[in-house]
Amino acid sequence: MNFLITGAAGFLGSNLANNLAREGHQVRALDDLSTGDPQSLSPDVLFTRGDVNDRPKLWTLLQDVDCVYHLAARVLVAESILYPREYNAVNVGGTVSLMEAMRDVGVRRVVLISSGAVYGDQGEQPLKEDASPSPRSPYAVSKLSAEYYIRSIGDLWSIETVSLRVFNAYGPGQHLPPSHPPVIPNFLHQAVRDGTLVVHSDGSQTRDYVFVDDVVNAMVAAATAPSIDKLRINVGSGTETSVRQLVQFVLEVTNSKAEVVYNPRTDPGVSRMCADLTLAREKLNYRPRVSLQDGLFLTLERDLRFSREVPTRPLKS
Repeated sequence: MNFLITGAAGFLGSNLANNLAREGHQVRALDDLSTGDPQSLSPDVLFTRGDVNDRPKLWTLLQDVDCVYHLAARVLVAESILYPREYNAVNVGGTVSLMEAMRDVGVRRVVLISSGAVYGDQGEQPLKEDASPSPRSPYAVSKLSAEYYIRSIGDLWSIETVSLRVFNAYGPGQHLPPSHPPVIPNFLHQAVRDGTLVVHSDGSQTRDYVFVDDVVNAMVAAATAPSIDKLRINVGSGTETSVRQLVQFVLEVTNSKAEVVYNPRTDPGVSRMCADLTLAREKLNYRPRVSLQDGLFLTLERDLRFSREVPTRPLKS
């Protein structure tokens, strides 16, 4: 098949692009490199630097494409609070530009990579797709808006659309920015150096951490799965883990003596998050294979930034 991936030089995008290229598909990649790294892409991936709002460039890249994966987005929650206009321009405006270009060229399926953040605080766990969204940040609002846009434009122009609500993805090569880094690579980075793990609030808040290989499997399946038009589908591990538990796992896998500091003055975000995977199993045959402990070991083994001898562990999968 012929694919276009927007945001292809990012963490999830590069893993998806390289996987599809290994399977023999033709993969075109678009990224503005605001945070992505083109060196993470296989030489078999046809990379173009550009903006997802550049419709003439999209028209060229979309020729003969069977399916589009739309990952181009700004993704830092804290940054979105400071710069909501920019998040709206990229995450919402870029989605609309892409859908218009797909309509013009005649591409018939798009897979939007959305986020579990759209749910916000919910009374019931695990989170089901029919729960009423309650986004708490401009980032989450922008992802929810993108879901509505692809669905409405797709319905108007007979484009098949599916939104994958990916929860807290992690794994080797995840970007580690100097401010507001993702929790798992940040904790591993500190632990292997016997540094300091700073936990927001008391660490009782829970998240659903899902290994990148499992996310890629779900994304690949979404390109050809039947009867998924207009659906929103959770992609997570289906396991609820508190930040306190995560800290213990990280210290164990790194054999670290890092100090753990709890900061009661910082906002922990939503109190609980865990994905219900019923629809993913039914529609994508999705079954996550990598536990959090095994995923942390795999991240340490594959990511050169965490180069320090760590205990070996036989994987369960």
